[in-house]
Amino acid sequence: MAKNRVFATGRQLSLVPTDPANPASGDPVVVGQLGGVALTGRRSDGTVTIALDGVFELPVRGVDGAGNSAVAVGDIVFYVAADTPKLSKKNTGVRFGYALGTVTAGGTATIPVRLGY
Repeated sequence: MAKNRVFATGRQLSLVPTDPANPASGDPVVVGQLGGVALTGRRSDGTVTIALDGVFELPVRGVDGAGNSAVAVGDIVFYVAADTPKLSKKNTGVRFGYALGTVTAGGTATIPVRLGY
């Protein structure tokens, strides 16, 4: 067995998020270019337990870089730190996962999102 393995699966890790700095449990977060969902709030050392895979119901906005754009099942979802909500089809953000629900163009809806890519 390899002696340099740090974690068996890496499905959830305690990391310091890049954005947001103080997430609540259930919030989408990023650590650099790594997207996930906070499972805990921020600890005194700045770390948050972050899920890096799975499917979570998250708010997604029906926009892309050109404006309003409907979200379809299977569309790539990106995390844009400056936006509210953070998730949309704007490819200027961090690649976050895949939509498993639909959102109307210009609308916002909470839909299942599969983390990772």
